[in-house]
Amino acid sequence: MFTPRANPSSGRRQQGRTTGRKSVSGAAASLLFSPRRTSLSARSTPTRVQSHSAADSVNYDVQTFGSSLPVKVMEALTMADVDDHISVKVNESGWAWMVCGERLILWKICQTAVAKLSVCKELQLPSSEYNYTADLVAVSSAAPLETAPVQSISVLAVAAAGTARLWTSLAQEGNYTETDVDLGDLCNFVVAVNGGSFVLSSMKGRLLRASADSSGKLQYRALQQGQGMLSGIGRRVSSLFGILSPPANDTLHSVLWVGGASSLYTLTSSRLSKWEVDDSWEHQILSWDAQRALTESIADAIWGSESNYEELKEEANVMYLDMKHSQAGLVVLAAAWHLSDTPCLAYYCLVTLQDNGAAISDQFTVEVTKYNPPFQSEEALQATRLALPRSPGTTAFLYTEELVFACSTGTSRGGLPDEKISFNSPGDGVRGGGCCVNLPVFFSQNSGLVAVVARQSASILPETMEDSLCSSLTAAPEVSVMETPTRAEPVAQEDKTKLLKMAFLQFCRNDLVGAQMVTDELFPADGDGEEGAELDGMVIRINLDLVDDYPASDPRWAESVPDESAGFRLTSLIILHQLEDKMKAHGFFMNFLLQVGLLDRLGHVTVRSSSMATRLLLCEHAEKLQAAMLLKNHHTKHGELVNQAIGIALQRNNAAVPPSLTAADVFFREVSQISSVFDCLLDEEERSLKENPVDSVQWAEVVLTVNNIIKDMLQAAGQYRETKAFMYRASESSAAEPEYSPWTASGAVGGVRTVISRQHDIILRSVYPHADSELRSALCEQLVALLDIYLGGYVAQLTSLQQQRPPGAQQERYNSLEMEYSQRRSELLAPLLELGQYQWVAALAEKYCDFDILVQMCEQTDNQSRLQHYMTKFADQNFADFLYRWYMEKGKRGKLLSQPAAHHQQLASFLQSHQHLSWLHHIHVHDYCSANRTLYSQANMETHYFVKKKTLLALSKLTVLASNLPEDELNKQVNDIVEQERFLLHQETLPRQLLEEKQQNPDTMPLLSAHNLIQLYICDDNRRANEYDFKKALDLLEYIDEEEAEDIDSMKCEIFGKALRRDDWSSADGTDDPLEAAKDSIFVKILLKLIQEGVPLQTYLPDVKELLELDDLSGLKSKPYFEFVLRANYEHYREVQM
Repeated sequence: MFTPRANPSSGRRQQGRTTGRKSVSGAAASLLFSPRRTSLSARSTPTRVQSHSAADSVNYDVQTFGSSLPVKVMEALTMADVDDHISVKVNESGWAWMVCGERLILWKICQTAVAKLSVCKELQLPSSEYNYTADLVAVSSAAPLETAPVQSISVLAVAAAGTARLWTSLAQEGNYTETDVDLGDLCNFVVAVNGGSFVLSSMKGRLLRASADSSGKLQYRALQQGQGMLSGIGRRVSSLFGILSPPANDTLHSVLWVGGASSLYTLTSSRLSKWEVDDSWEHQILSWDAQRALTESIADAIWGSESNYEELKEEANVMYLDMKHSQAGLVVLAAAWHLSDTPCLAYYCLVTLQDNGAAISDQFTVEVTKYNPPFQSEEALQATRLALPRSPGTTAFLYTEELVFACSTGTSRGGLPDEKISFNSPGDGVRGGGCCVNLPVFFSQNSGLVAVVARQSASILPETMEDSLCSSLTAAPEVSVMETPTRAEPVAQEDKTKLLKMAFLQFCRNDLVGAQMVTDELFPADGDGEEGAELDGMVIRINLDLVDDYPASDPRWAESVPDESAGFRLTSLIILHQLEDKMKAHGFFMNFLLQVGLLDRLGHVTVRSSSMATRLLLCEHAEKLQAAMLLKNHHTKHGELVNQAIGIALQRNNAAVPPSLTAADVFFREVSQISSVFDCLLDEEERSLKENPVDSVQWAEVVLTVNNIIKDMLQAAGQYRETKAFMYRASESSAAEPEYSPWTASGAVGGVRTVISRQHDIILRSVYPHADSELRSALCEQLVALLDIYLGGYVAQLTSLQQQRPPGAQQERYNSLEMEYSQRRSELLAPLLELGQYQWVAALAEKYCDFDILVQMCEQTDNQSRLQHYMTKFADQNFADFLYRWYMEKGKRGKLLSQPAAHHQQLASFLQSHQHLSWLHHIHVHDYCSANRTLYSQANMETHYFVKKKTLLALSKLTVLASNLPEDELNKQVNDIVEQERFLLHQETLPRQLLEEKQQNPDTMPLLSAHNLIQLYICDDNRRANEYDFKKALDLLEYIDEEEAEDIDSMKCEIFGKALRRDDWSSADGTDDPLEAAKDSIFVKILLKLIQEGVPLQTYLPDVKELLELDDLSGLKSKPYFEFVLRANYEHYREVQM
């Protein structure tokens, strides 16, 4: 569609179109404006001037934007030569940068009147024979630029000839990498896109995508063109889909990145192209022939009423200059001229296009502005640029070095007339611009950053909220915002709240200076801690007034509104619209707090008996608004059920319902209490389940409906919290925050956690057993969504505790909460596992890392492949170790040791602390050396159980024999094991009668020392002891440490003494031959065995005197014949050996 043409006059077009103009509706004015003072000419440092003259601007004010310029910027301007090219760009994130010669200065436009907190960095650009412009610089960050810390911001600057310099961290000005980029032509634009990457363009339209590698060096590749399903098809076929190759002589005029849609647009002298861009890929989805589609429409809008139009349009010239995106659509700036015109004028036009994704709609608007200077050259036309505030996108600002031209895009009725604002005083000029927080901002050589703001702007508050707010401030104390702030007399808190409301109202009317002055007076920057707490309380009170506002303009509420007029009044007669208006007002209030510098000064408040960051409580209010809107939608569909629950909620709160209102009117008014409906829905559900028979439709339907209502409300709140997190994020310099416990994680009576736990029990105990398979599936799906919200609340709490400063400050609380979380997670998921709902159990257990449930599920279903998948998926969270411990605890050692080869290394690492099993794994993988080391080590450490030590030694011997050890090392190892086995043989061959006497089981008896074994062999309980037993006792002496030599001699005496006592020496008294008398004695048999083994008796046997002095032989010493026989045998057998 086209805007109607105005009647022409002398020349081709003396006056432009007579369409109405709509004022700039700022979504709010943004950063602070302060009055400008005086103007200096020439290349002086910028100073603030009050405004342009009335003759200069009738409908617009030019106001200073932000605080004073950083010192580095002012120094650069002061020191710049007259012929130095200065170029500035203002980014919507609040960052601005200036190129002055080969100096690049970047700064964050300060949000308060004092610039001391402003960030400003100066970077050195590489040498270039061509002038730099601000378009050749781009700033990027993984986090939103509005809140990103300086160290996470990267900057790319590219010289026209292609030398690219990349700073991966703005915090390190001297740390950069340099790369020569081959664009095949002069570079003209650099823009930041997704994934911390950039797109570089040449004048001929070549596009490169560039990003830093791990070393910080810039890597680049050509932007993919015509990819996807259309890749490889011919030009004729591709033209059907809007993908066409550009003409060879095309010139690129604009590159536009729309972050919200992840879309990149390029505008050449003939084409408009579009790419969808992801972090690592992109593909072209549109290449639209703008020249063919628009040239005739533009010519028709300008010259269509001429009698010789058909002739004129053939020679009309159209050039596309710039492009911006707004709520109204994609707006293209074009200039048209006809050389036969007298005078020849350049007509600037705004074309608003509708992007339908992969195509441009045939319906578009052409607006011919009143800016039509004389045509000079095509190059001169390109000096005109476009600034377009995104919302509402109906007023555009064309600018050159000498002027700013405010005009309508032609997409709405009404508005202000077109107007030219000159910047042509001596030394002045517009060096660049852009949009910031929905306002057109320009850099004036003399005045610095200025914004063009419509006079008599309509308030951004919904409809008559403006009047309601005014009435609520009738009792506010008078304050002149232009006076010097004073704190001489304290102001009552109620009055302060009204003053803060007044500042909010001024902000909504675009009176940013007034709003800032009021807030600075109320809360000076050097205020004390008490003022901080007071600020938190006031901000929460005002926001609660917004979300719980009485809709006084609804006539049904006329008698129900409280007498005091402290609230805000919304006008919508429909509840849903009232809620939407409240959400808009909340958004404006948040923007107000940000722009006047109060948001970063907020601390914490007490809510639900615990401390919470004030910003997060503000977010909670908005979340409840979002949930209330969802509940209202369900109220429309399920009126009876929701009305019953609302009735219960109002009754519990003792809230009366006036005759002129419904219960829903009263309930939805107080949004902050919206969560009270959850418990009431469950009460109504349980009542319905009891009253309706199981086989009725209503019986199951009420449960499904209640599930959906609770789920949708909580998901809407969570989605708002996630998508709008940037609005409520704490600044880097903020103090440590208390634990964050969202309202969706409240465990109090009627709290969300309590409600979901109760619903979990109702579904699984009362409904699931009676449901058919289809209903069971639906119930489980809904229940899992509720449990997802339940567990997500715990994760939010734990995450906030992890972020405490200093790290670990809340470790005890964290450990306690984590234990509670793990326990509740298991209690909620285990019933679903028992019911065989494996799909749903897996979804939650995987998301919330409940490894115990995952392992149980895989064991129950015998799904080893899934188990292996989890070992890979959760490798960085040590799932494998958890699984191995689980097998250990459950006694499933066979499964533990039968892991696939891919996990052998992990298993070996785990078994290092479980050596009693690790040798089995080593054998399984044929690593016999490791198995032997483990078994031998285990055997040496075994000091308790005889059979275990014997087994370990035997296994150790087998593994060393199977190993590939060198022969000498192998023999040494085997001999050592054999020696230990020889010692164990003494215990193994203890007489069975003796063991029974001592009540010892050979299979369970402890490992005995050499001392203990000797005592057992020679003790009186070993009644059947013979020479073999005593010989074993003597053999065991070699296993006693040499350090105990005295003990060895005494024990040897004791052994021989015990042996002598075993025989009845009295029967030898009548024998003359002492050798004959003792030949059958155990003592002599021992001596014969020692001689047989070559033991030197001369040194081995103890002295006779020592033997005779033993207490054990006290009864034999009295017999002279015994001593005679003993000495005779001693002498004989010693001589025999000699």
